[in-house]
Amino acid sequence: MVGSPRLREITPDNIDAALGLRVRPDQERLVAPVVKSLAEAYVHPGIAWPRLIYAGEAAVGFLMGFFDVDWTGDGTDLRSGLWRLNIAAGQQGRGYGRFAVASVAAEVRRRGGTRMTTTWHPGPDGPAAFYLGLGFRPTGETSGDQTVGVLELGPR
Repeated sequence: MVGSPRLREITPDNIDAALGLRVRPDQERLVAPVVKSLAEAYVHPGIAWPRLIYAGEAAVGFLMGFFDVDWTGDGTDLRSGLWRLNIAAGQQGRGYGRFAVASVAAEVRRRGGTRMTTTWHPGPDGPAAFYLGLGFRPTGETSGDQTVGVLELGPR
């Protein structure tokens, strides 16, 4: 990594950097492009938490957290976690994904949460090993065609 990674809000000054981020071609079917995530953030204000990941002065990734989503639609299961994670093709394997997950976990804790939810595409080319290696455990649920995983964060 070039210096310690840090998060920045998406602004008019860095929107082009955000929109220019691309994962590896073989991963494009596994994660939505940043432009779709930003559109979803626009229509879900207060729930979506989009951020760019910077190393030095370069944008190396994008994450989007979500907070207090009514998971079952009946108001009994509010969840927070990682909605999207895009690390630029040439920047993968440098710890930025782990940094992103830790950053969302810290924000979940800051907001009073004790567990973090995410989803991933199953299969040998999907990111299951990454999430399982960070401590996420499958819940047995699916969201669309994705596996739902939970990371217990413990008390603040």
